[in-house]
Amino acid sequence: MNPSFHKFQRIIRNPILFKFFILQRLSAAFWAGLNIQHFDEKTCVVRVKKSWFNQNPFNSMYFAVEAMAAEMSCGMLAFSQVYERKPAISMLVEKMEASFIKKASGTILFTCEDGEAILKTIEEAIQSNDGTKMVCKSTGTNQEGVVVAEFLLTWSFKVKSKT
Repeated sequence: MNPSFHKFQRIIRNPILFKFFILQRLSAAFWAGLNIQHFDEKTCVVRVKKSWFNQNPFNSMYFAVEAMAAEMSCGMLAFSQVYERKPAISMLVEKMEASFIKKASGTILFTCEDGEAILKTIEEAIQSNDGTKMVCKSTGTNQEGVVVAEFLLTWSFKVKSKT
Protein backbone atom coordinates (compact mmCIF):
# COMPACT_ATOMS: atom_id res chain seq x y z
CA MET A 1 0.00 0.00 0.00
CA ASN A 2 1.08 3.55 -0.64
CA PRO A 3 2.76 4.90 2.54
CA SER A 4 0.82 8.17 2.07
CA PHE A 5 -2.59 6.47 1.70
CA HIS A 6 -3.82 7.39 5.19
CA LYS A 7 -2.71 11.01 4.72
CA PHE A 8 -4.77 11.16 1.51
CA GLN A 9 -7.68 9.39 3.22
CA ARG A 10 -7.76 12.08 5.93
CA ILE A 11 -8.07 14.75 3.23
CA ILE A 12 -10.90 12.91 1.48
CA ARG A 13 -12.82 12.15 4.67
CA ASN A 14 -12.64 15.73 5.97
CA PRO A 15 -15.48 17.69 4.30
CA ILE A 16 -13.63 21.02 4.27
CA LEU A 17 -10.30 19.59 3.06
CA PHE A 18 -12.16 17.53 0.44
CA LYS A 19 -13.90 20.63 -0.93
CA PHE A 20 -10.53 22.42 -1.21
CA PHE A 21 -9.02 19.33 -2.86
CA ILE A 22 -11.65 19.03 -5.58
CA LEU A 23 -11.87 22.79 -6.11
CA GLN A 24 -8.12 22.81 -6.73
CA ARG A 25 -7.77 19.56 -8.72
CA LEU A 26 -11.26 18.69 -10.02
CA SER A 27 -13.09 21.98 -10.24
CA ALA A 28 -15.82 20.65 -12.56
CA ALA A 29 -16.63 18.01 -9.93
CA PHE A 30 -16.87 20.74 -7.33
CA TRP A 31 -19.40 22.73 -9.39
CA ALA A 32 -21.37 19.61 -10.34
CA GLY A 33 -21.84 18.79 -6.63
CA LEU A 34 -19.90 15.53 -6.35
CA ASN A 35 -19.15 14.32 -2.81
CA ILE A 36 -17.55 11.26 -1.27
CA GLN A 37 -19.96 9.14 0.73
CA HIS A 38 -17.52 6.32 1.55
CA PHE A 39 -13.79 5.89 1.04
CA ASP A 40 -11.38 3.16 2.15
CA GLU A 41 -8.64 1.00 0.59
CA LYS A 42 -11.11 -1.16 -1.35
CA THR A 43 -14.16 0.97 -2.09
CA CYS A 44 -15.13 4.50 -3.03
CA VAL A 45 -18.72 5.72 -3.23
CA VAL A 46 -19.38 9.09 -4.88
CA ARG A 47 -22.71 10.82 -4.27
CA VAL A 48 -24.26 13.28 -6.69
CA LYS A 49 -27.69 14.82 -6.48
CA LYS A 50 -29.57 16.10 -9.53
CA SER A 51 -29.88 19.86 -9.35
CA TRP A 52 -30.69 22.72 -11.67
CA PHE A 53 -26.95 23.02 -12.37
CA ASN A 54 -26.30 19.43 -13.48
CA GLN A 55 -29.56 18.49 -15.18
CA ASN A 56 -30.38 18.14 -18.86
CA PRO A 57 -33.50 19.44 -20.67
CA PHE A 58 -35.25 16.12 -19.96
CA ASN A 59 -35.27 16.68 -16.19
CA SER A 60 -32.64 14.07 -15.43
CA MET A 61 -28.96 14.22 -14.61
CA TYR A 62 -26.69 15.19 -17.50
CA PHE A 63 -24.77 12.12 -18.70
CA ALA A 64 -21.41 13.89 -18.35
CA VAL A 65 -22.06 14.42 -14.63
CA GLU A 66 -22.73 10.69 -14.28
CA ALA A 67 -19.48 9.97 -16.14
CA MET A 68 -17.62 12.40 -13.87
CA ALA A 69 -18.96 10.67 -10.74
CA ALA A 70 -18.10 7.23 -12.13
CA GLU A 71 -14.58 8.35 -12.97
CA MET A 72 -14.17 9.90 -9.53
CA SER A 73 -15.24 6.70 -7.75
CA CYS A 74 -12.44 4.79 -9.51
CA GLY A 75 -10.02 7.69 -9.69
CA MET A 76 -9.99 8.40 -5.96
CA LEU A 77 -8.97 4.80 -5.32
CA ALA A 78 -6.21 5.13 -7.91
CA PHE A 79 -5.07 8.56 -6.77
CA SER A 80 -4.84 7.34 -3.17
CA GLN A 81 -2.24 4.83 -4.32
CA VAL A 82 -0.16 7.30 -6.36
CA TYR A 83 -0.44 10.25 -3.93
CA GLU A 84 3.07 11.42 -2.94
CA ARG A 85 4.43 8.04 -4.12
CA LYS A 86 8.16 7.65 -4.79
CA PRO A 87 8.75 6.97 -7.60
CA ALA A 88 5.97 9.14 -8.98
CA ILE A 89 3.28 7.35 -10.96
CA SER A 90 1.18 8.86 -13.73
CA MET A 91 -2.42 7.79 -14.17
CA LEU A 92 -4.70 8.33 -17.10
CA VAL A 93 -8.13 7.22 -18.30
CA GLU A 94 -7.60 5.68 -21.73
CA LYS A 95 -11.10 4.44 -22.47
CA MET A 96 -14.61 4.64 -21.08
CA GLU A 97 -17.66 2.53 -21.85
CA ALA A 98 -21.04 3.45 -20.44
CA SER A 99 -24.46 1.87 -20.22
CA PHE A 100 -27.30 4.16 -19.20
CA ILE A 101 -29.99 1.83 -17.91
CA LYS A 102 -32.51 4.12 -16.25
CA LYS A 103 -33.18 7.84 -15.98
CA ALA A 104 -30.93 9.34 -13.31
CA SER A 105 -32.82 11.68 -11.01
CA GLY A 106 -32.61 12.37 -7.30
CA THR A 107 -29.46 11.22 -5.53
CA ILE A 108 -27.22 8.74 -7.35
CA LEU A 109 -24.38 6.76 -5.75
CA PHE A 110 -21.50 5.62 -7.95
CA THR A 111 -19.56 2.74 -6.40
CA CYS A 112 -16.19 1.31 -7.37
CA GLU A 113 -14.88 -1.69 -5.43
CA ASP A 114 -11.62 -2.20 -7.33
CA GLY A 115 -9.19 -0.77 -4.77
CA GLU A 116 -7.19 -3.99 -4.31
CA ALA A 117 -6.89 -4.54 -8.08
CA ILE A 118 -5.78 -0.93 -8.56
CA LEU A 119 -3.06 -1.32 -5.92
CA LYS A 120 -1.86 -4.55 -7.55
CA THR A 121 -1.76 -2.92 -10.99
CA ILE A 122 0.22 0.08 -9.69
CA GLU A 123 2.67 -2.21 -7.89
CA GLU A 124 3.12 -4.14 -11.16
CA ALA A 125 3.93 -0.85 -12.93
CA ILE A 126 6.57 -0.06 -10.29
CA GLN A 127 8.10 -3.56 -10.38
CA SER A 128 8.25 -3.75 -14.16
CA ASN A 129 9.07 -0.05 -14.66
CA ASP A 130 6.64 -0.32 -17.56
CA GLY A 131 3.09 0.86 -18.11
CA THR A 132 0.17 -1.23 -16.89
CA LYS A 133 -3.54 -1.05 -17.61
CA MET A 134 -6.69 -2.20 -15.92
CA VAL A 135 -10.45 -1.85 -16.26
CA CYS A 136 -12.40 -0.49 -13.29
CA LYS A 137 -16.15 -0.78 -12.93
CA SER A 138 -18.36 1.91 -11.41
CA THR A 139 -22.05 1.28 -10.86
CA GLY A 140 -24.56 4.08 -10.31
CA THR A 141 -27.65 3.34 -8.23
CA ASN A 142 -30.59 5.52 -7.22
CA GLN A 143 -32.18 5.88 -3.76
CA GLU A 144 -34.18 2.67 -4.29
CA GLY A 145 -30.99 0.71 -5.06
CA VAL A 146 -31.89 0.41 -8.76
CA VAL A 147 -28.93 0.48 -11.15
CA VAL A 148 -29.17 3.55 -13.40
CA ALA A 149 -25.76 3.35 -15.11
CA GLU A 150 -22.65 1.21 -15.38
CA PHE A 151 -19.25 2.46 -16.46
CA LEU A 152 -16.09 0.60 -17.41
CA LEU A 153 -13.01 2.82 -17.27
CA THR A 154 -9.65 1.66 -18.59
CA TRP A 155 -6.87 3.20 -16.53
CA SER A 156 -3.18 3.34 -17.44
CA PHE A 157 -0.44 3.62 -14.81
CA LYS A 158 3.22 4.30 -15.51
CA VAL A 159 6.30 5.28 -13.51
CA LYS A 160 7.16 8.86 -14.44
CA SER A 161 10.54 9.35 -16.07
CA LYS A 162 13.05 11.47 -14.19
CA THR A 163 13.80 13.70 -17.17
